[in-house]
Amino acid sequence: MKHLNLAVLGATGLVGGKILQILEEENFPLSSIKLLASGRSTGKKLSFKGEYLPVEEVHPDSFKGVDMVLASAGTDVSRQYAKEAVDRGAVFIDNSNAFRMEGDVPLVVVGVNDGDLRGHRGLISNPNCSTSQLMPILNALRKISPLKRLIVSTYQAVSGAGAQAVEELSLNTQAFMEKRGFEAAVFKKNIAFNVLPQIDVFCENGYTGEEMKVVRETRKILHLPSDFPITCTAVRVPVFTGHSEAVVIEFEDSVCPQQAVAALSREKEIIVQDSENPFDYPTPLEAAGKNPVYVGRIRKDLAFENGLSLWCVADNLRIGAALNTVRIGKKLLEMGLV
Repeated sequence: MKHLNLAVLGATGLVGGKILQILEEENFPLSSIKLLASGRSTGKKLSFKGEYLPVEEVHPDSFKGVDMVLASAGTDVSRQYAKEAVDRGAVFIDNSNAFRMEGDVPLVVVGVNDGDLRGHRGLISNPNCSTSQLMPILNALRKISPLKRLIVSTYQAVSGAGAQAVEELSLNTQAFMEKRGFEAAVFKKNIAFNVLPQIDVFCENGYTGEEMKVVRETRKILHLPSDFPITCTAVRVPVFTGHSEAVVIEFEDSVCPQQAVAALSREKEIIVQDSENPFDYPTPLEAAGKNPVYVGRIRKDLAFENGLSLWCVADNLRIGAALNTVRIGKKLLEMGLV
């Protein structure tokens, strides 16, 4: 396999750190690696394969001689530097929301819609974390029967909002236990011992940006019609790592739980945790630090004749972000597209 000159943009962030960790775990074929971030991080050193590598301040010429960029530095930074990287010959794999819904930019979950990588123009988007963990499940189940309707409720960890959000949960919890007042900064209200039914800004239709990402990105990844019925409620919960989702799926035909278990069990990136033991279900704490999507509580839905209800959890920093980013890079290499 070809070895690449790689750059990690946003290397000092939560997802950037996970990207470095997964590059090691996956033994990504590298000729060289460059760590890029804002000027605030200049001079920092990060551990990679037993060495401490310097973090460089990003600028347009940072991408000279780079074959691939794994970017997780936020929407504004991606919009500023993606074209600069592509113009200098790099493939830019982006974790932000900047380009996901652009028609000529592939939005890919590896193992679900790899074919969309063909014909890329140097820019590829990684889906939103809450979308990513759901796609392997839906892709497996639609092989039994076409999808007809989807209802998703997400329970999302604070790490999805970044390092400052993780710190805020810690400080807020401590203040609560000590019966001290606490002024929230990252979130609109206290997150400790609470749930917040808002992630991202509110849109004109009353849904939040996070909820609409699930709707729009699911349609694009699975090549569903633009009016395919999907609704979502996204909730922030006081969990450090691991997103959970309660999902109702209506199919065109009758699908029983046993069929669903069989179909999901055939997928190597899914672990079905659904036995006769009533307490055998996955939780985000158990999924943290692991790669698979865990599925449980698979049951016949009571609202739709051809419906199933299920519960899924995954590490949002891995499958929801860094892991899929690295896998997109490896898939491009396997397909000879870089």
